[in-house]
Amino acid sequence: MRPISTETDIQNDPEYAATSRTVETPVGELHYHEAGDGPPLLLLHGSGPGVSAWSNFRGNLAAFAAGYRTLALDFPGFGVSASCDGSPLAAAAPAVTAFLDALGLESVAIVGNSMGGNVASQVAAAHPDRVSRLVTIGGVGTALFATSPSEGVKLLVQFVEDPTRERLVTWMESMVFDPSILTEEFVELRWQVASKPEALADVKRMFNSKVLGMMRRAPLAAPDQVATLAKIKAPTLITWGRDDRVTPLDSMLVPMRVIRNCELHVFPDCGHWAMIERKAEFERVTLEFLGRP
Repeated sequence: MRPISTETDIQNDPEYAATSRTVETPVGELHYHEAGDGPPLLLLHGSGPGVSAWSNFRGNLAAFAAGYRTLALDFPGFGVSASCDGSPLAAAAPAVTAFLDALGLESVAIVGNSMGGNVASQVAAAHPDRVSRLVTIGGVGTALFATSPSEGVKLLVQFVEDPTRERLVTWMESMVFDPSILTEEFVELRWQVASKPEALADVKRMFNSKVLGMMRRAPLAAPDQVATLAKIKAPTLITWGRDDRVTPLDSMLVPMRVIRNCELHVFPDCGHWAMIERKAEFERVTLEFLGRP
């Protein structure tokens, strides 16, 4: 893949441009990438500075598009989708159903990373008829033994409060097991978006010192999370990086037990971005799960 040096270059990249789409919805204009034919598969990205559907899933798009109509959505407040007035997390689940309605999709399989997995679980619980299968990459459940907030979240807040490129790199290093995958191109892709004032404003609504204080009391929210997870009817595959420093591995114990039709795959030597750091294995495991009768 050729080097990317500016935001304009990103959007003019042939792969980006060929898959880029927008659709008007009641929650505003939503941007997404589309590739492939077949049953619909929705990819939902995580949170954090500079994140988008493209930054999370551009490397996986071809593998999924080989057998699925693959749709990678930018949540409101992220990527090229319209911003939102309140918390992007609160706006995300309604945006997913609005997006499905706008495209005339009654039911989809969903793959969600981190925040995307959390949002996908909310949609699957509230609208079980609209989610045929669910795959999460970290981001669900609640930590039972690890302290909260996690190292990765603390570093994210440090970047938001003092948005330098050095702090961005420090945060990105907490997201992976092997920092050598953080190439100059990869870091630059995130920095171009993360350093924009409007992007910083959106992510700061989700991650700030007040939110850190709430996370210290996170176990108090566990009953609500359990109630949501218990409503999920779709066959579910929970995937996790064994070395995740953002949502620690023990977080998977609750959803693994509470979701009725659920299985688990843990990737060794892997952080929070399994779809990037363990790309080939993640694609193989996910496609096998999605392709079952």
